[in-house]
Amino acid sequence: MNKIAKFVNEVKLELKKVSWSTRQELINSTIVVIVSVIILAIFIAFCDFIWSNVINFVLR
Repeated sequence: MNKIAKFVNEVKLELKKVSWSTRQELINSTIVVIVSVIILAIFIAFCDFIWSNVINFVLR
């Protein structure tokens, strides 16, 4: 039981040292991630479309 209490206290101390993001930084980071995922999804869909057409053309 003593080890668990020590662990919890150490976790609390470490969490006080963390540099937490502000709300605006979090929103901006989220927007960047969402836009990046959308761009990557469009790129992969485009590549998939091109390669499937090329393979279908070659196999005919």
